Amino acid sequence: MTSTSSPTATLTTESQSKKKSKVPQDESLQPMTPEDSPTKDFGFLPIPRNLRYDPQKPHHFGLLLNVAFGFASTFTVANLYYCQPLLIQLSIAFNVTYGEVSRIPTLVQAGYAIGLVLISPLGDLLRRRSLILAIVAVSTSLTIGLAVTNKLAVFEALTFLVGIVTVTPQILIPLAADLAPEKRRASAISVVLAGLLFGVLIARVLAGVIAQFTSYRVVYYFAIGVQALVLVGSYFILPDYPSKNTDLSYFKILWTMAKFAVTEPLLIQACLLNMGSSACFSNFWVTLTFLLGGPPYNYSTLVIGLFGLVGMFGVMMGPLIGRTIDRLVPWYASLFSIVNLIIFQAVQLGAGGINVAAVVIAVIGLDVFRQSLQVSLTTAVFGISVAARSRLNALMILSIFIGQVTGTAAGTHIFINFGWRAAAAFSMAFYAWMMVILLIRGPHCQRYTWFGYEGGIEPRKKVVEEKRRLAEEKEKGIATPSPAEESREEEKEREEMDRREEKEEDTRVNVVDEEKGKINTTN
Repeated sequence: MTSTSSPTATLTTESQSKKKSKVPQDESLQPMTPEDSPTKDFGFLPIPRNLRYDPQKPHHFGLLLNVAFGFASTFTVANLYYCQPLLIQLSIAFNVTYGEVSRIPTLVQAGYAIGLVLISPLGDLLRRRSLILAIVAVSTSLTIGLAVTNKLAVFEALTFLVGIVTVTPQILIPLAADLAPEKRRASAISVVLAGLLFGVLIARVLAGVIAQFTSYRVVYYFAIGVQALVLVGSYFILPDYPSKNTDLSYFKILWTMAKFAVTEPLLIQACLLNMGSSACFSNFWVTLTFLLGGPPYNYSTLVIGLFGLVGMFGVMMGPLIGRTIDRLVPWYASLFSIVNLIIFQAVQLGAGGINVAAVVIAVIGLDVFRQSLQVSLTTAVFGISVAARSRLNALMILSIFIGQVTGTAAGTHIFINFGWRAAAAFSMAFYAWMMVILLIRGPHCQRYTWFGYEGGIEPRKKVVEEKRRLAEEKEKGIATPSPAEESREEEKEREEMDRREEKEEDTRVNVVDEEKGKINTTN
């Protein structure tokens, strides 16, 4: 018996293929059907059915998922900063000098730098869901050791290892950029980044308050609890997403990351700007402790710590700024941010050591626009290569780390030797340098243009994207009209139709008149 194909079956197949063609596909991903998508993490842990990757039904990146990403960023990056307010308690608990426990913050930051270089790029090689579950599970387990150990050497070793695996936010940021629709990409990144910055600030506040009333171990018990919550939440909320570069090896990934660092003008410009803004940020917050603790303020440590809450207000404004960035070409968002950073730094330079209101204003403004600058730069850099976003993000965060070290060391030295105004002037000089770096390369330069201006100065992203679309279609020989052109064509068609109808009506009238004339003549 031979089978025949029915017309119905043919029509069904064609309609299905048309529907499939409408689904946006990531060009960096390997072709995959729902049957090919893994159903288990690590080969044994079932992935919830609604979280499995289906190229025909992309996961909706809504507000709940975006907030979950921000929450995970907050309470994983906090691992890097819990120890800072606890150094005195740690020296007493381990019966060592302040000098010996001062190695702990250095070790956790050194581990973090290694994690940025060696683990973050794995986001371009492995499935992000499994990678995040693995590193959060490891960091939670290591934190248990921090809470129970009685030996300084063990505590230091575990702190170093915790720093290495505290890179969850650096994997979530590129994943958010992949999952979010193009028109909401900056907003999605801003929420995750706000979670990261919120974690930086809240870790110090929480650790200081908890340690004020109980043992430092309770801080780490708290850290275990929130990381366990992140781990469980990630299992039930985090959607699966395929790896991007199955044709590359781990060492090839590292090599291409090094290559990006010296061959991509936009990336290098963004890294220099990130380094400058993070240096100013670190300089401000480190020297703020000295400024508020001395005359004319003479505030207590608790009151100084509460200024972190003022900074949190600035962080919460970040997602609102992200919506504005979504409408602008990122270069203009960066320009707007740097101009405002200069304005608020001028407030700190002029009156930071005279009136506490100036300090509060500076805290809010510098936090808001430093965050908006980082979002705009990250959005621009992620456009370089969809398949390399984790590596690009790792380089961006590494530049922030270098800036933090520079700002802390130089700012402290300047403040101690020359006072608060000199430290504020140091930041102002950095912001001026950043403005020069931004202006030497325009908003619409081609990928490998190092200096100058190309493609006009249009600031609206929507207009630029429309022009790019029309140019690409013109190159391909596709004359797809824009909405405005379509409306004009439709209007012309209507006018032409009206003219034809008028002619036809005139013709009918003439025919009727002629017939009437003939009848009258006959009579």
